[in-house]
Amino acid sequence: MRRKFQAETHTFGAGEDNRLVSPAAERNISPLLEELSPILPKTGKVLELASGTGQHAVAFAKAFPNLVWQPSENDPGKLPSIAAWRDDAGLLNIREPIRLNACRPGWAHRYGPVDFLYLVNLTHLISDAELAVLLDEAVQALRPNGLFALYGPFLRNGRTTSAGDAAFHASLRSQDPSIGYKDVEVISDTMQALGCDVTWREMPANNLLALILKRM
Repeated sequence: MRRKFQAETHTFGAGEDNRLVSPAAERNISPLLEELSPILPKTGKVLELASGTGQHAVAFAKAFPNLVWQPSENDPGKLPSIAAWRDDAGLLNIREPIRLNACRPGWAHRYGPVDFLYLVNLTHLISDAELAVLLDEAVQALRPNGLFALYGPFLRNGRTTSAGDAAFHASLRSQDPSIGYKDVEVISDTMQALGCDVTWREMPANNLLALILKRM
């Protein structure tokens, strides 16, 4: 799984505080909580893919104390930050972070089944082939009627929707032609073929949230 573009982060405090802070992750928390709060399962197991700094894991675990939140991350440099956020929050419903590459096959069998999958801002940083693996594994990992929330910037009808998105997409493609924004129609068609229903919701800053429900 490639991460050619590294989002801006800074340390939370001084000394031995391992918490990293991503301003982008912080901005996303409130709108995602607002959209997801009415539809999340009341209880169950959650697997967060590509947890990054760990800010979202803490925010959601705090908001939903009856959900068991399992953060995961492929970048070993981010795992101490996730653990530090978890330890600082003192929440009993967050598990220790695990290293997981969501773009390699096999994780669904190892870590599923789950009631809710959560993935923020990864799809534009991986190739089409890696995305295909991720989506297939996601469906395998979900229980019937399980929900997969997929958030980030996407193409619509093959096009970006702002000058900023066009520049970012072009920058990603210049670093690696195999990565960049994915099209909503491709994701919808793929998930429907895998036995899911997909609903897209508009989010701030031209981002989209896909709500992917696995059929019985």
